[in-house]
Amino acid sequence: MTGVDRRAVERLVDSVESSLSRVVTRAVESIWEQVPAYADCPAPELRDDVTVHVEAIFRALLTSVRLDRPARREDFPPTERQAGRRVRQGVSLADFLRAFRVAQLTLWEQLLELGGDDPSSRAAALSLVGQVMRVIEVGSSLAAEAYLAAQQHELAEDDRLRRDLLEDLLAARHVFTGPKQALLRSAGLGPDTPLIVLSATRVGAPEAASARPTPRDAIAALGVITAQGFAVARQEEVVGVAPAPSGGTAALARTLERLLPELRRQGLAVGISTRHSGLPEVPEAYAEACTARDGLGDEPGVIALPLLSSLDYLFLRHGDTARRLTRPDISRFVSEDLANGGVLVTTFLQYVASDLNARSTAEHLHIHPNTAYYRLERIAERTGCDLRSFADVLQILVAVRLLDERRGRSDRL
Repeated sequence: MTGVDRRAVERLVDSVESSLSRVVTRAVESIWEQVPAYADCPAPELRDDVTVHVEAIFRALLTSVRLDRPARREDFPPTERQAGRRVRQGVSLADFLRAFRVAQLTLWEQLLELGGDDPSSRAAALSLVGQVMRVIEVGSSLAAEAYLAAQQHELAEDDRLRRDLLEDLLAARHVFTGPKQALLRSAGLGPDTPLIVLSATRVGAPEAASARPTPRDAIAALGVITAQGFAVARQEEVVGVAPAPSGGTAALARTLERLLPELRRQGLAVGISTRHSGLPEVPEAYAEACTARDGLGDEPGVIALPLLSSLDYLFLRHGDTARRLTRPDISRFVSEDLANGGVLVTTFLQYVASDLNARSTAEHLHIHPNTAYYRLERIAERTGCDLRSFADVLQILVAVRLLDERRGRSDRL
């Protein structure tokens, strides 16, 4: 500060220090007025934390002025701790830095006021512009670095907490306190909350370049299905637990229909469990979700068990075994007819839907009753089955469900 009266600078610093408590209070009030995130933050300790931080920053400036040197990073020891607190208090990085600048500008305004009309005092105040800017520069850089480091640590801790909570749920450990209980509350999950479980893995060769699904993928899927819940990366799988969506199976089907293109784009195979009555049933719900997901094989998409019939679920669980137990003549008939357009299979399925009534079948297919009778006779001849027998009809129906890949894809959304 060449050419500046050092005694005037010292007097200015003494004046600031003597009124430091009032200047700090004024700066904190300015932050609350100019940075809405601080006024809106529910954390009761935030104002006290900010007061401590502002005072420390002001003292850093005054120290650098007294020693006639620029501010240094080591002059801001509380900043790292305070950055971590802002992360936990839900204050964004942009708001954190804005509050830092508001405080420094408040101090600068105080210096100008103290300078008054006295030429030497005014000159002393103006000479401190560079040091104030240096404090803002160094302090802001340090604050941003500390905030990002604290944020990464917080995210890592949050991921660990989610993983630990999921493992507890899958192991049927259901006594939760502290952070795990808070996480369950924020996810909308209580001991008796109806819930679903989602399991997702990457299959095939997705258009996206990602190596595997991330929690963000599953959270995005859960976010469409239900507003709450949590998702965790578990080796090559992502598992989500969420409150069961309202609106019933029809609403769920519409939601998944909208979600399907994105799942296919990401190459994700997703299985969704049936509705379960609370946290103790998470292991069972997870097993269901895995079964549903595995039913997709190498094909991306989604299978939601609430949308399947009990018969469909049995095929999903025991399809390979059922295929081996199907009579060869029935399998041959179904495969050959499907390869030739599936006219007889379509007639048969409508016959089943019409409660084994041939005339009703003809009406629904818009064909003459004699045509319906003829087709049903052809089916009976080629399969050796009596289409008036429920047991025989069921055998053909099982074969159709197992062998009709077009129907399998539609069932999977």
